[in-house]
Amino acid sequence: MIIVLKPQTSKADADEILQLIEARGLKPLYMPGIERTVLGALGDERKLANLNFSAFPAVDEVKPILSSYKMVSREFKSENTVLNINGVNIGGDRFVVMAGPCSVESPEQLQSAAEAVVEYGGQILRGGAFKPRTSPYSFQGLGEEGLQMLQQAKKDSGLPIITEVVSSSDVDLVCQYADILQIGARNMQNYRLLRAVGSCRTPVMLKRGPSATLEELLLAAEYLLDGGNSEVMLCERGVRSFETSYRNMLDLNAVAFLKQRSHLPIIADPSHGTGIHDLVAPMALAAAAAGADGIIVEVHPDPIHAMSDAQQQLTPEDFSRLMQQLRAILPCLGRKI
Repeated sequence: MIIVLKPQTSKADADEILQLIEARGLKPLYMPGIERTVLGALGDERKLANLNFSAFPAVDEVKPILSSYKMVSREFKSENTVLNINGVNIGGDRFVVMAGPCSVESPEQLQSAAEAVVEYGGQILRGGAFKPRTSPYSFQGLGEEGLQMLQQAKKDSGLPIITEVVSSSDVDLVCQYADILQIGARNMQNYRLLRAVGSCRTPVMLKRGPSATLEELLLAAEYLLDGGNSEVMLCERGVRSFETSYRNMLDLNAVAFLKQRSHLPIIADPSHGTGIHDLVAPMALAAAAAGADGIIVEVHPDPIHAMSDAQQQLTPEDFSRLMQQLRAILPCLGRKI
């Protein structure tokens, strides 16, 4: 339930209503705005049936939240959420580009990739220190050593970093290094991990699972917000289909749909969404046109010898061309990098 208070309502009036909500066993939410304050009641709204909030002098409007996901819904918050990551806005009028190698392999490899990201205009450096892989024999990442390399790359380049956390036991460790935590597609419904990340205050990017519906994605995000972490963005990274010509099907319907249903920023991942480096740029441009707030792409100084996902990583030259193309089309969409 959403309770919109009249302008100039006092905090004491708001607290009175919040206490009534909490006394009935629901979760009260206090959301002060520039013009007016909004209160939320999360839980079984039937417990509030005999409380006629519309009759309270301070209340302007009472609206039920009909969707199963509450806090991530536009019913709950109509304006877009904008995250500020060390001065980089995500979800506003700017289009954010996160780029870097799939896996952190060495200081030299990461430094070279970071230099390309800076040179060509990327704003956030990505790199995997922990890698959940399909095969137990594949490269699993360098762990904390990789996080330390990312920290040094951040210091040298000035770029905020995003890296994946794969276990609830690693959340505190990764938070010491990362500006953004990534919850990967395989862990979208790892509810213990979602709870752990929800209880921290580090911004997070939640990737859609390869077989997940959009409702499941939004409900997974609900875990994060319900835990107290409001710094959340969603990522469409491709879903499984019957087609075998490319790795996944980048679902651009999802980008447009999620922008309508949720206030959270939406990022597209054309690297995992296609699995083919030649398809990354056209799908990145298409994602921008569909309304994405940014992209996350893989860039490696020597993709042929990459230790993971070699076939989908861009060279620095490929990344430069993509950035030029984005700069050409984004003004037509009312955005800029």
